[in-house]
Amino acid sequence: MKRKMLALLMTAVLMLCAVCACGEDASAEEYVISDIDFSRMDAGISADPVFYEIFVGSFSDSDGDGTGDLRGIISRLDYLNDGDPLSGKSLGVEGIWLTPVFSSPSYHKYDVTDYYTVDPAFGTNDDLAELVALCHERGIKVILDLPINHMSSRGSLFKNFINAHICHNPANIYYDLFTWIDASADKVPAGRHFTRSPAAGILYESNFSDDMPELNFDNEKAREMVLDVALFWLDKGVDGFRFDAAKYIYYGDNAKSADFWNWYIGELKKVKPDIFTVAEVWDGDGVIMKYAGVLNCFNFTASQASGIIAETANKGDVNRFTAYTESCITSLKALRADAANVFFIANHDTDRAAGYLTVASGNMKTAANLYLLSPGTPFIYYGEEIGLRGSRGGANTDANRRLAMLWGDGDTVKDPVGTTYDASKQTPYAVSDLVGKDSSIYTHYKKLLMLRKANPEIASGEYHALKLTGTKLGGFTASLNGSVVAVLHNTTQRDMTVDLNEIEDLPCRLLIDSVGAGEAELNGTLLTVPGQTSVILR
Repeated sequence: MKRKMLALLMTAVLMLCAVCACGEDASAEEYVISDIDFSRMDAGISADPVFYEIFVGSFSDSDGDGTGDLRGIISRLDYLNDGDPLSGKSLGVEGIWLTPVFSSPSYHKYDVTDYYTVDPAFGTNDDLAELVALCHERGIKVILDLPINHMSSRGSLFKNFINAHICHNPANIYYDLFTWIDASADKVPAGRHFTRSPAAGILYESNFSDDMPELNFDNEKAREMVLDVALFWLDKGVDGFRFDAAKYIYYGDNAKSADFWNWYIGELKKVKPDIFTVAEVWDGDGVIMKYAGVLNCFNFTASQASGIIAETANKGDVNRFTAYTESCITSLKALRADAANVFFIANHDTDRAAGYLTVASGNMKTAANLYLLSPGTPFIYYGEEIGLRGSRGGANTDANRRLAMLWGDGDTVKDPVGTTYDASKQTPYAVSDLVGKDSSIYTHYKKLLMLRKANPEIASGEYHALKLTGTKLGGFTASLNGSVVAVLHNTTQRDMTVDLNEIEDLPCRLLIDSVGAGEAELNGTLLTVPGQTSVILR
């Protein structure tokens, strides 16, 4: 009855808005008619928010030069989160990860020349400050991508380092700022890459690119420098950082690299105890766990075409996925009570998920159900919610994974320099084509975020994988403050029926909502879940 009353009330509001539109284009306003019960909704920012990664140069262009910028992001805040979770007019993300915004000669900005200044192509420091302030007003956290393992060879710090070696001056404070060995060395350390500097008579470490020399973190000045940078931006109001290439602080030495992060994060927490941090440790779970005791880490086992999320979404066994998720959470919590599970399916360094999951097959929606209706802090890659495509292919360029967001409203943002992706393979849909369409991938993502917000147990509750036998149907329960919800997923393409009484440790008997290809039905204790559909029980 409560759900029906809420639906009627929202319908009445819609009718009133239509009457009062006075000739204005009603399609400019989007409302999702839903009977979602928000009485248990998180107040303010969720304890475990959904983040949205923005590759800044490809998102939205405010000045017509073709490059995305900070003011472009500001202009899209109503799309991301309008500040009202009940409006149904925005995607509803509660965190934004900005790829590097600092001064840099490249389009991607991972080779920084000045950490204290926003690159002019993206705007100004004041623009960033305004973006952060506006996000906070709407309950959105902002984290900056901070690549400190390496920087640009064009920066003044590296030039000072080279000059110190040309002058053969070990007393110079820049002499050991970067990792180097003598040019006459017979061998370089195994597995590592060094670039020759003939003028200086040295080889400097450059594992990612000859243009990206790597700092020497045995040098006190290097440590002080990267700490000062983070403290500077924390003072400007950012909520935390994503750390690039975290396991390469000491190449091949995870123990020593983890010790660095223990020191670094400890220093930052002295200033901001609630800082949000997440690290790129691109490796298996065993290596990731070496760092997870200090800071959150992206779950690469679950991501990409070969990951367990995509595997499960493609008609896989949900019980295997939930068992894996429970195992991850148990391991994380044993290391650190506030450790977060960080699921994602793609980011700026991977092929886009819509290429291997596909929207047409329904697998994109199913994958979204699996990872967004899971505990922790999941990350959406910009454009994922519209099925944006992009893959490296044989071109050997990551620019193809960072293509321009498709708005469909005249936004002038263009693909980055070096793009070779065949435009005929791109999705034919822009945001403007999908907003307001009940069956669209965009609306699907938005409903998932609304359901997650309305049922905070999913994101932050104690996770328990349900054990179903003889079926690929699977799920979990999550309990928080005495309240319990259950989520069940059907990743196959056929309806599946289960007797709730036969599921061990399942206290939930009320069907709250379903999301996916069909509408679930509960007759007594018999629950029928359509193919590629997930349900929430309470």
